[in-house]
Amino acid sequence: MLSRAFLSLSLVCGICINSISKRCTFIISFFVKTMYSSVFLNNKGGLEMDLKLNYTELIKKLIVVIIAGLLNAIGMNLFLTPAKVYASGFAGLSQLLSQILGDFLSIHISTGVLFSLFNIPVVILAWKKVGKAFTFFSFLCVIFMTLFLEIIPVRAVSNDIILNAIFGGLISAIGVGIALKWGASTGGLDIIAMILSKIKDKPVGTYFFFFNALIIIAAGYVYGWEKALYTLVTLYVSTRIIDAIHTRHVKITALIVTKNGADVRKAIHSRLVRGITTIPATGAYTNENKEMLMIVITRYELYELERVIKQVDPGAFTNVLQTVGVFGLFRKD
Repeated sequence: MLSRAFLSLSLVCGICINSISKRCTFIISFFVKTMYSSVFLNNKGGLEMDLKLNYTELIKKLIVVIIAGLLNAIGMNLFLTPAKVYASGFAGLSQLLSQILGDFLSIHISTGVLFSLFNIPVVILAWKKVGKAFTFFSFLCVIFMTLFLEIIPVRAVSNDIILNAIFGGLISAIGVGIALKWGASTGGLDIIAMILSKIKDKPVGTYFFFFNALIIIAAGYVYGWEKALYTLVTLYVSTRIIDAIHTRHVKITALIVTKNGADVRKAIHSRLVRGITTIPATGAYTNENKEMLMIVITRYELYELERVIKQVDPGAFTNVLQTVGVFGLFRKD
């Protein structure tokens, strides 16, 4: 049964991607040109102050945004919606409200349209609280997700509700996770959870789980508690996957032993907004005077730190330690 589900999913995804690729070509080209001109050609206080990206990074981020929107739409339209199991966040709320309006009031409003409407006030909040770059790419992700929700047909890949709940949550959560990892989101509760995660410095998935309790209760009350329990399975899978991919809350400490302390410090400060503690050190074998730099960063910043060290002092010795907690002044964003 599992192999059939995967085979069916592959076929359906191939058909969907092939059918939408031509429609998206013009849209993608338009957005790339618009963003490129905004970032590099406009010097009057626009997005270029916030989007410090080169053209290649811009293309990569746009591709991630499109993939995130596509994965969320696939998870919903091919797994969750046919089984009446609900996704997390505003996507699940849009699913539930769309079905309630259709079943009880004969008002047919698509999930994609409701999802876009719910995201308008949240995008405004994100622009003020999170940052222009994050909001801009999140808005693009919402647009593409809405587009894919309208294009991809609501069609069950499997009749097994457990498979639908697990794979729907898994695929949708991967979309949410990679969007957050690349500095964007799929809108809605992703943004609210990001804001609270910065304030409280806790995993984003924790906030997702509490927010989605309302969806579980509403789904159980309207469509029966069995559906609510399956939705709980979906939300648990989503929470675990999002926390596994989005690790910004995880702190690590790097101890860098180098002969070129001044150059390494300058390079790190030019790339990362982090404090550095310097400690005089002496090589036990060589008896050479060196400098040990101690810096606490998020796991996201480790790759950039490695690049800086390799460029400035390839011979530096770096020890990376897991950090249990940070107390005092630490920049969370």
